[in-house]
Amino acid sequence: MPFHLISPIIDIQELLSIHQSPEVLIFDASGSPKAREYYKSGHLKGAYFVDVNKQLSDIKADFKDGGRHPLPPVDTFAKTLSELGISPDSHVIIYDDAFGANAASRFWWMLKAVGHEKVQVLNGGLQSARKHGFPLETGINTPKSTPHPYPVTDWQFPTVDITEVERVVGLDAYVVVDVRSKERYDGLTEPIDLIAGHIPGAVNIPLSQNTDESGRFLSPVELNKNYSKHFAGIDRNNVIVHCGSGVSACQTILAMHHAGMPVPRLYVGSWSEW
Repeated sequence: MPFHLISPIIDIQELLSIHQSPEVLIFDASGSPKAREYYKSGHLKGAYFVDVNKQLSDIKADFKDGGRHPLPPVDTFAKTLSELGISPDSHVIIYDDAFGANAASRFWWMLKAVGHEKVQVLNGGLQSARKHGFPLETGINTPKSTPHPYPVTDWQFPTVDITEVERVVGLDAYVVVDVRSKERYDGLTEPIDLIAGHIPGAVNIPLSQNTDESGRFLSPVELNKNYSKHFAGIDRNNVIVHCGSGVSACQTILAMHHAGMPVPRLYVGSWSEW
């Protein structure tokens, strides 16, 4: 299938039909503190575990230096892809236990950002796979590494740093989107970061609006309609998306890409750095 025809979302029925193909690699990117234990106790057959903290981030001691989940250097990520057995020809399927709102979308973003063509997030996540009878297994699968690092040169998807966000937030020509829940945005609760609230001038579009009650993504038409009303008159290159630490924001970026919209810029440091 040509790259431009590959949806960023894959339904469980399609995955059931292709999962035994040799080029298909499935990854569990659930990101809870006990994610690896949960993976070990039950995951999609053939799936490998990817660790958001150790493999998809370069965590520093001080969150002021890039937030809770800074991106790793691109050459380090290339080595990680090699260790995970991913080559440019691999068809990568990613799921998590939060309907794609955890590290599944972050891993998707990172792969797309280094130019990987065939990568998709499972619609409805682990819950959908279980509901539709996808074969499960326990234990730990070890990927067969590729002999050479994945060929990358730079992150190709647009990002911004805290200096840029400070410069543009609140300007009429820009929209800074906070995808966290309204309760966290309003400062009513903050379960993770030290201070509650939001970046002054940022607008709240919770990522929960990307999916229906079963955790499946809305149709591209619905997503485009929902997001377009927030960006009327705005150059889509001036849309910046963030969350708490640059992980779940990637689900909104995936949703907008699925809707046929330009890929917005990601503020990786997000609220945790701010």
